[in-house]
Amino acid sequence: MKKLMWLLKWVLKAAIFFTLFAFALNNQQDATVHFFFGTQWRAPMVLMILSAFAAGLALGILGMVPRWWKHRVVARKALQPAPPAPAPAPVTTDVPGTAPLSGPPHGL
Repeated sequence: MKKLMWLLKWVLKAAIFFTLFAFALNNQQDATVHFFFGTQWRAPMVLMILSAFAAGLALGILGMVPRWWKHRVVARKALQPAPPAPAPAPVTTDVPGTAPLSGPPHGL
């Protein structure tokens, strides 16, 4: 079963590769992108598509960085050991009929 999944993954990767390779071969003609102020860029269409994809990927990653940092800070705080618990108050045994150890007696 494990070997079948491994083979299926490689067949899927090969299909994606050959699809993208055929796309690149079919889009070799030059294209022009016109920017502002009369500048332009002439390159094969597949190079333009690849660069637009890479720019979108980079922009998406840059947009996610603040959220990743926030989650990283929260995770780091969660992994820190908890501060030690305060020591319990000493147990006092009051003798009935005597005043409390500290403060005025009740009712005065």
